Amino acid sequence: MFKTVLVANRGEIACRIIATARKLGVHTIAVYSDADVNARHVRLADVAYRVGAAAAAESYLHIQSLLDVARRSGAEAIHPGYGFLSEDADFAQACIDAGFTFIGPSPEAIRLMGVKDEAKRLMVGAGLPVIPGCDVLNVDLKLILAEARNIGYPVMIKAVAGGGGRGMRVVGDELELQEGLQAARREAMTAFGNDGLLLEKYFP
Repeated sequence: MFKTVLVANRGEIACRIIATARKLGVHTIAVYSDADVNARHVRLADVAYRVGAAAAAESYLHIQSLLDVARRSGAEAIHPGYGFLSEDADFAQACIDAGFTFIGPSPEAIRLMGVKDEAKRLMVGAGLPVIPGCDVLNVDLKLILAEARNIGYPVMIKAVAGGGGRGMRVVGDELELQEGLQAARREAMTAFGNDGLLLEKYFP
């Protein structure tokens, strides 16, 4: 059992992990961006280290910076929380290669299931039922609109590489869908470096 864990996240999930680790007697290491200097998870952890600038791409999504902090802080394990890098197989593998315990699925499992469009194809191939939907990467807008009508509004736009609610939109008509696609693509590319999207039936 490891004695120190670096929590590679922020906000409520980081606070929950820190609280649970404390109950287990595990020393906690928080990371924070310039935007989160005074955040609650920073105050709750045993120690906290700056990991980068305010933008997530320069802090919570910057693998090398997180690993550098893990080394400097003496962490034995890394917990990704949810969202950010929790579904990034390369991050999981990098943690393992650097000698840390990665608290989460194996890199192989993440590669199979961490990208939503690939995961759905695997499930369909296995004969499992899935929510009606389609991929919208490199698909003509007219085809996307037609598929949305076929699925039936409301529909949900999802970033295929997303997590933590980023790159997601619920839309109720064609105008909202067109606007939502553009916004979701931008958000997904900024957060995950992948602007691939899924369209699925939304069930309230």
